[in-house]
Amino acid sequence: MSRTAVAGTTVSGTTPTSRPPRTSRATRTRIARIGVVVGLLLGAVFAAGPVLWMLSSSFKSNTEIFELPPRLITESFSFDAYIAILTDPEAVRFFLNSYIVAGAVTILTLLVAIQAAYAFSRFEFRGKRILNVVIISVQAVPPITLLIPYFGLVVALGLYNTYPGLIFTYMVFTLPYAIIMMTGYFNTLPRELDEAVRVDGAGSFTALWRVLVPISVPGIVSVGIYTFMIAWNEYLFALTLTRTTDMRTVPIGIQLLMGQHSYEWNQIMAMSVLGSIPVLILFLVLQRYFISGLTAGSVKS
Repeated sequence: MSRTAVAGTTVSGTTPTSRPPRTSRATRTRIARIGVVVGLLLGAVFAAGPVLWMLSSSFKSNTEIFELPPRLITESFSFDAYIAILTDPEAVRFFLNSYIVAGAVTILTLLVAIQAAYAFSRFEFRGKRILNVVIISVQAVPPITLLIPYFGLVVALGLYNTYPGLIFTYMVFTLPYAIIMMTGYFNTLPRELDEAVRVDGAGSFTALWRVLVPISVPGIVSVGIYTFMIAWNEYLFALTLTRTTDMRTVPIGIQLLMGQHSYEWNQIMAMSVLGSIPVLILFLVLQRYFISGLTAGSVKS
């Protein structure tokens, strides 16, 4: 009886160990959201920092750019660098060349890619798989490895230091991506759309340009902007395949501002800002076309 009492006393007298309070689900969710916001802010600062510094430096003098401690907002705000660029005939020519080359590459790439993608998406033909492999393989080849062969080819064809030489060379690198993206976009469109046009007696050409292309504007715009950016920012082939300043593009013009003994940093930054504006405007004007679901409801179930 004493043992029972002692045992009972021992059991009843034992104090249970205290457990740490569990973090509530709402608290964990709040912490996760704060972490995501902090990560996004850090990423935004990391991405936007160089752009803001470039914009700020374009309004400074060269001496002010290197002063310590550095200042993002300058006291001697000046448009001298922009005036020097915009009043220089060679610099203006660089922009004109970039517009011509990038615009031509974009238009020709879209024309070829749309028709090629339509063929890959809607038809079965001999060698289709081989062509797909070749197109994807071109994307995997580093452009620098093709520099010497393309230089020899362009010289042999008499296209050195000409617009066609740059345009056709750029298309080699823009077409594979454009065909792959447009093929994937056409694959998402119901076949009933173009089949209905054929039933009415129209051909494949009419089905493509009258039906599929108008409802494929988001995909076409996305591919077009990407193509324009590649052609506008390309440096290596523009440097190799041109010789005179009247054929140089904006990236080469920025490099030419780096002299042997001194760099015009404020003009370099100003030209970089001016070179970024066309792509920015292009995106802002066409961003409304990046709305998905334009084909929703076009085919009745």
